[in-house]
Amino acid sequence: MFPRPIIVSLLMVGCLLTFTACHRPASSAENTPASFDYYLLNLSWAPEFCATHDGNAPSSECDPKRHFGFIVHGLWLESDDGSHPQDCAPARPVAEPTVERMLAIMPARGLIQHEWASHGTCTGLAAADYFADIEKAFRKVQIPPEYRAPTQPIQASPAEIEQRFAAANHAPADNFRVSCSGAEFVGVEVCLTKDLRFRQCGPRLRDCRAPQVTVEPTP
Repeated sequence: MFPRPIIVSLLMVGCLLTFTACHRPASSAENTPASFDYYLLNLSWAPEFCATHDGNAPSSECDPKRHFGFIVHGLWLESDDGSHPQDCAPARPVAEPTVERMLAIMPARGLIQHEWASHGTCTGLAAADYFADIEKAFRKVQIPPEYRAPTQPIQASPAEIEQRFAAANHAPADNFRVSCSGAEFVGVEVCLTKDLRFRQCGPRLRDCRAPQVTVEPTP
């Protein structure tokens, strides 16, 4: 089974091909929040996605003029028992002003719509508030200097990367999880409380088992 960051990347491509903004925008919360223990901010490493999806449908994530490193692939609801509610209510499309604002950190319209439908509808928040929380969470996380825009591949163990993120954010290392595909670095998952403070990741959250991973350089 693929790790969830890979699945989300594939879904992003599908969303880009199929989504059409022809419905009313989502503007208010109309559902009760699902039961969950914490948020998982998924930071995907764009150079890895672009290297492994070369030749597929074009993605703004891979625009050579943008030089993306970490981007947001989602703010997910997680429970300590390993469950994660999804698709909690019918979703109306996210309003265009919100989409435009989010493209700076989630550079695919289809991904933005997908994340709202799959995860945002479980929060009980209005779409604008859900994406405001994503922005706040993303800005909160400090990327270690060596991982902002590397010009050469980096070889490191998952534990080393987690320690680097911990040091940069003055938080325990168990608040971060490296995700990988084999020996390729896919991204970092950040565990946050419901009010977006760092917290320990749940015991059932999957971690990268590779002894060492390769972090692809930014284009």
